[in-house]
Amino acid sequence: MSENEKKLFCEMNPVFYAISERKGIITRCLKNIFGGTKFAHEIDAKRLPNVVSSHHSHLIKKGPGIDPELQYNKATNIDLACRTFNGLIVHPGQVFSFWVCVGNPCKRRGYKEGRVIEGENLIHGVGGGLCNLGNTVHLVVLHSPLEVIELHHHSDALAADPGGVRVPYSAGTSVSYNYIDFRFRNNTDQDVQLCAWVEGEELYAELRSEREFPYTYELQEEGHHFHKEGDDYYRIGKIYKVTKDRATGEVINRELNWDNHSKVMFTHDQIPPEQIR
Repeated sequence: MSENEKKLFCEMNPVFYAISERKGIITRCLKNIFGGTKFAHEIDAKRLPNVVSSHHSHLIKKGPGIDPELQYNKATNIDLACRTFNGLIVHPGQVFSFWVCVGNPCKRRGYKEGRVIEGENLIHGVGGGLCNLGNTVHLVVLHSPLEVIELHHHSDALAADPGGVRVPYSAGTSVSYNYIDFRFRNNTDQDVQLCAWVEGEELYAELRSEREFPYTYELQEEGHHFHKEGDDYYRIGKIYKVTKDRATGEVINRELNWDNHSKVMFTHDQIPPEQIR
């Protein structure tokens, strides 16, 4: 078998990749229109009273090999995208779609070049950095009873852990317009509200509801370490979602959410030596 025969059609040539990408975009557009999914669209500036979960992160990363201009471009891109769904009400049975809300992140709409992942490589691309926002939304949803119905992973080791402190799912959620989406369904009996906004260099997200849910949720990681494979290093660990009874603290459920094996995308000298096995 020749080398080309081993490759996917989209991997053989940049033109073929563009054709495959365009096909994916058109196919997803048609499914969105005719698939019968009830997407959430309603924005309400008034916040629902109960905070289910929240998360915030610093947007501007610094370090060897990191272009500061691309970091500030990322912050601009994320700010633009947040404005499309900040305050979104998701009624029972409705679905949140990252791309149905955000739309095409093109230059015409003010989006700038940032870092995007293509395969296992970091490259420049318009709208770069939106995976950071997708990951933040995923984190607040993970700390709730809502049902994630579409999720795509990329590397969970894009940058060194700030201060050496590991946060499970600090990265790892991939989005690419519009066929690589992040979606969740409101499978509860009450409205929920997704809020996301940028203040300075900080990204904030909250998931709100009409009233408290009977359970709480947390992430636990086991066996986290780095391992060398050939010339590359990988972040390895198992991340579990733990459900607890709010009143008693009793563990109701513990399920494996991600068996993580992510290629390290930052310079290897930033890996803490004590975390290498």
